Amino acid sequence: MKTHQLPNDAPYSDNQRAWLGGFFAGLHSQLVQNSGNTQTARTIHILYGSQTGTAESVARDAVKVAKAHGLNPVIKSMDEVDADALAKMETLLIVTSTYGEGEMPDNAQMLWSAVQADSMAKLENLQFAVLSLGDTSYDLFCQAGIDWDNRLAELGATRLQTRVDCDVEYEEPAEEWMHSVIPALAGSDATTAIVSDGSDDKSQYNRKNPFPAKLLVNRLLTAENSSKETRHYEISIAGSGLSYEAGDALCVVPTNCPDLVQDILKELNFFGTEPENKLLNQFEIKTPSKELLQEIAIRSGNAELNNALNDKDALSKYLWGRDILDLLRQNPNLEFTIDEFFGLLKPLQHRAYSISSSGKANPETVHLTVSSVRYDAFERPHKGVCSTFLADLTDETTEIRCFFTPNKVFRVPDNNDLPIIMVGPGTGVAPFRAFLQERQTRGAKGKNWLFFGDRNATTDFIYRDELEQMGNSGLLNRLDLAFSRDQEEKIYVQDKMREHGAELFSWLEEGGYFFVCGDAYYMAKDVDKALHDVIATHGNKSEQQAIDYVNQLKKDKRYVRDVY
Repeated sequence: MKTHQLPNDAPYSDNQRAWLGGFFAGLHSQLVQNSGNTQTARTIHILYGSQTGTAESVARDAVKVAKAHGLNPVIKSMDEVDADALAKMETLLIVTSTYGEGEMPDNAQMLWSAVQADSMAKLENLQFAVLSLGDTSYDLFCQAGIDWDNRLAELGATRLQTRVDCDVEYEEPAEEWMHSVIPALAGSDATTAIVSDGSDDKSQYNRKNPFPAKLLVNRLLTAENSSKETRHYEISIAGSGLSYEAGDALCVVPTNCPDLVQDILKELNFFGTEPENKLLNQFEIKTPSKELLQEIAIRSGNAELNNALNDKDALSKYLWGRDILDLLRQNPNLEFTIDEFFGLLKPLQHRAYSISSSGKANPETVHLTVSSVRYDAFERPHKGVCSTFLADLTDETTEIRCFFTPNKVFRVPDNNDLPIIMVGPGTGVAPFRAFLQERQTRGAKGKNWLFFGDRNATTDFIYRDELEQMGNSGLLNRLDLAFSRDQEEKIYVQDKMREHGAELFSWLEEGGYFFVCGDAYYMAKDVDKALHDVIATHGNKSEQQAIDYVNQLKKDKRYVRDVY
């Protein structure tokens, strides 16, 4: 800070000069003191591991709480921090989701690998707390948060408080966690009012208050004789004040199938409109909760189920294709009171779908590309909850309760001149249809390359006319197709990547972005392996150099996945 001095030629007497000099000196001292108070506010680091944006949103809420308590919060995505930076931190709050089978989110994997290493520095000077987001319907509930909590403690860090694990209804426990750990760090009252900083752009419509949208279009995309049923939906958000970006997700709150509700009521001898309405609108009645499974096992004495509960793989195999109605019918002597049964069910949850339209091109509608889940098992037809709610139970009069989930990482690059490579087989093409609309609306000059595929070209080439028109117009520079069952040897998108590896690598070298959307368990892993192979082969790199190259793409947000 500059000091304030009087110019030598100022027309003041000696006494005036002395008084003014003293005034400015005192003012300077006060300014320095005030500046020092700001600089000495306790710094806390808030790191988030987020796949779809929920953990990031919670972390940003924690920032607001920290600021309101006079702290200096520094928020970063985990891929913006390395092991050396972590080792220098003194106070750390971690907010992380869990992805896949107990894995770290994509943006947390590099830092987690470094923290796991034997060479990781001890963290005796670090205080930390972990908030973990998850879903109890998965076997490894909140595993990423558990792993962070355990590893930091192993490295000598001190827990500020016990880890909090949140189920899908995360808002209340997350808020309690923030208002417990953060005031303690600040030495202030937990009830300190949170003053809005004007940056809260959250809509009035959210998970707790979904917007009642209307269906405009429900169109079959696959051929009638296809082995799949994929549909295109257009939903009106006119008058809602809502907006979205290409790459975001639309969350739809479904109504359960009325036929399934009636079958469950009949099986349990429940009667009346109140139980019926609750099963229609409040509870998850397809996938059994762990609590319900355990209670059925105890009450039925079913040996196969009891044995399976002690073995994750055996339980997964046992439950494959089964829903709650199957379990009730296969154990017919079970008796539950209404309160007992409802107490063992999970709340009915929204389903998130990657949006297949650009908000700039379609400001009053949102498009979805959804595969309807239908299969036969245990001598009865089964249907997906939300996919067939949209396909079978909605028309232009139906309220489709919905809200948006932003994905701030899965975005068309700001630089319109950079190339983008998109890998999206099946319904994974959805966000890339949105990306292409976005690039067209922007007048972007950057090259666009799409890898798409499915089972058969004649029945499953969804959006064929649109994609071919985009190719003819020059918007879509390359379209590589992989229809796995059109020839004896199956061909997938990762095979096409390797086939055109030299050009793919050249696009990356030009600053290109690499996006993947679709199945996390098989496709995304195979595509990741192919990407490493392409970089190693055509970049003339060792295996480790290829890993480092991919990690740099991730760090630069140029390799981003929307996988499920």
